[in-house]
Amino acid sequence: MSHFKHHVFFCQNRRDAPEACCANHDASAMRDYCKGRVKALGLAGDGKVRVNQAGCLDRCEEGPVIVVYPEAVWYTYVDKADIDEIIDEHLVNGRVVERLKI
Repeated sequence: MSHFKHHVFFCQNRRDAPEACCANHDASAMRDYCKGRVKALGLAGDGKVRVNQAGCLDRCEEGPVIVVYPEAVWYTYVDKADIDEIIDEHLVNGRVVERLKI
């Protein structure tokens, strides 16, 4: 059994222009937002949800990207509303957010 029910990785990769990179989409601030909201909802901790930064996940051209394990579901996002939807639907209710899936 996994130590966490869900492990969420936010790509934080930074590349030189003109190459695409998740860092250009404020990925660090979005990770911080997600982490804060997960904690505020009481979802963080052992056996629950862990939100982490990741180095290059090698899908920056589809980015910004996050991946949720153990399901290995890859998402993109535009704003905090998208992050909220991923938290509410996937992490809380166990439903994949098809419109954000890549």
